[in-house]
Amino acid sequence: MKFSSLRNICALGLLACLGGCGAPAATSAEMPHEIVQANAPVYGQKEIYLAGGCFWGTELYLDLVYGVVSAESGYANGATPHPSYREVCSGSGHAEAVHVVYDPQLVSLDEILTAFYDSIDPTAVDRQGNDIGRQYRSGIYYVPNADGGESDDVRVIRASLDALQKRIGKPVAIEVKPIVNFYRAEEEHQEYLEKNPNGYCHISPALIAQMREKRAAAEHAERTEKGAVQRIYEKLSDAELKERLTDLQYEVTQKKATERPFFNEYDHEFRAGIYCDITTGEPLFISTDKYDSGCGWPAFSRPIDSALIAEHEDRSHGMVRTEVTASNSGAHLGHVFNDGPAATGGLRYCINSASLRFIPKEEMETEGYGDYLYLLEK
Repeated sequence: MKFSSLRNICALGLLACLGGCGAPAATSAEMPHEIVQANAPVYGQKEIYLAGGCFWGTELYLDLVYGVVSAESGYANGATPHPSYREVCSGSGHAEAVHVVYDPQLVSLDEILTAFYDSIDPTAVDRQGNDIGRQYRSGIYYVPNADGGESDDVRVIRASLDALQKRIGKPVAIEVKPIVNFYRAEEEHQEYLEKNPNGYCHISPALIAQMREKRAAAEHAERTEKGAVQRIYEKLSDAELKERLTDLQYEVTQKKATERPFFNEYDHEFRAGIYCDITTGEPLFISTDKYDSGCGWPAFSRPIDSALIAEHEDRSHGMVRTEVTASNSGAHLGHVFNDGPAATGGLRYCINSASLRFIPKEEMETEGYGDYLYLLEK
């Protein structure tokens, strides 16, 4: 549950709800017909209302979907007007929901729904994560056509749910109804997890990080498409390498030497920034993927892109290891092991400092790496 004073209020309400939830839910005709929200779609934009358990996590997650313009938390399709959080937790019949405004030129409703399904248990009834109660039901609430006819959104929703049903092979417990009322939640609930990063969230941190990364990558691709200059990282000749590199850098990158553990430049470097191939300047690793493994060399959970790294079997020194080199330059970087943090994929890229050049975040723009700043938003 949401472990806070707010959730203590809701826990008391849940006891009341469990004792009196036998009463039939209000029908659409009995509900107040009112929409109270801060955000509204402008020309060309669309909107949908999604309930997926605690709205703190759902709002944060959906707001990260590329193409989503805004997301706000509120109470949907309940029996009373202008409910408070306490009233919703006490059985007003509202669902904790998120009003999503999106640009259909950038993201389709089907894509939003697919992301939404990933964040919930679609088979759970009146429950998500540790939260139990009618207000935590899963729902898709669409804006009905003014003429009463079936909208394109309804057809998309139906097809999407059919596909979900076939994929999981179990009954889906997501209700689909027109939005009858929506009341924006109190300000303390808006962007709650941005204000309280250690607050309760029923959605896994890994899924949120994945969505954050996907959005950053999509925005980066959009900027590139609009005319960002692509740098070319040329492989240098052996003579040029000997002239530009220190003896250690040359021995490590060209002769597969290994620098001393713990006594190297970047083992304890944890400032924000980017790590590039010392021989070409091509970005290979980012500081958000670096961690202290205790091995004595810089350790990363992954490269910026797997295509930047080549792997080779290494049987030197009586061991069987996996060597990693820079794909473009062929420079020896180090080795990759499968003893890294499970939460980030379980890999440890153990890299020689001598193979890298670190550029701090504040210098990336002037050094020509400004187009990679989005990676630091992960």
